[in-house]
Amino acid sequence: MGAPAAARRPSPPPRRRLWTRRKLVPYFLLAPALLTFAVFKAYPILDSLWISTTSGAGNATHSVGAANYQRLIHDPLFWQALRNTFEILVVQVPLMLGLALLLALGVNSSYVRWRPVWRLGLFMPAVTGLVATGVMFGFLLNKDNGALNWLLNGVGLGKVDWLGSGSGARMAVVLVLTWHYTGYNAVIYLAGLQGVRRDLYEAAMVDGAGAVRRFRSVTVPALRPIILFTVVLSSIGTLQLFDEPFILTRGGPDNATLTVSMYLYENGFHYFDFGYASAIAYALTLLVVILGVAQMRLMGDREK
Repeated sequence: MGAPAAARRPSPPPRRRLWTRRKLVPYFLLAPALLTFAVFKAYPILDSLWISTTSGAGNATHSVGAANYQRLIHDPLFWQALRNTFEILVVQVPLMLGLALLLALGVNSSYVRWRPVWRLGLFMPAVTGLVATGVMFGFLLNKDNGALNWLLNGVGLGKVDWLGSGSGARMAVVLVLTWHYTGYNAVIYLAGLQGVRRDLYEAAMVDGAGAVRRFRSVTVPALRPIILFTVVLSSIGTLQLFDEPFILTRGGPDNATLTVSMYLYENGFHYFDFGYASAIAYALTLLVVILGVAQMRLMGDREK
């Protein structure tokens, strides 16, 4: 006679073992992402920190402590690159975000027809490659044959040496950045505007508020988190500016459009001074953190 059926049934796993398995399952699922982050993000960040305390290349690398950071403090070209970057930032970011908000308000208006077409047109520059954008504006801003100077000359304003003078080159970079990213931010603002409750506008109209007052008292407070997001994101992106001035001007004329990221690239891949380039990278990271925290404190929610 065989054993009873109840005796042949497998016993359920202990409760503690089952609880342990369930607890470990999320870590097994996260393991590929965590491993990828450790290999391709965390390790390069920590390794570059060590490299910033060295000098030389290859087998000739030797530790120099904080010498690269001391050199950074006394490097006039670094301070010029930092000044150029901030000059572009303080002009370009407010101009771009102001235009983006105006465009979003216009496209969100019920009086505008074919709104999906306008939204698509606003976003199209953002999907254009940065290299293609730089090459295109290089032709448009050419002093002798550029379309922009042709228009200026046609209305009697004369030609402008956009890429041959320091101020003109910086304005050219601002123009390219504004064209490329205004529509991207306008779409973000448009999404925020569509989430504003209509009864707030109706209540303001009942109280006699005009269009400007409704914008100041209803629209801006409702969009405050989104405005903060776009200001911080745009400022960080401008601090890391590289592609547009690199393609348009190569940092010229006379280093007038040299940015911190371009100076980092120049030291790392032209002169192969990876220690100094890593120090510049960490200095830039510190600037990004300081600016981001300052903007969060100034523009964040003060009601907390």
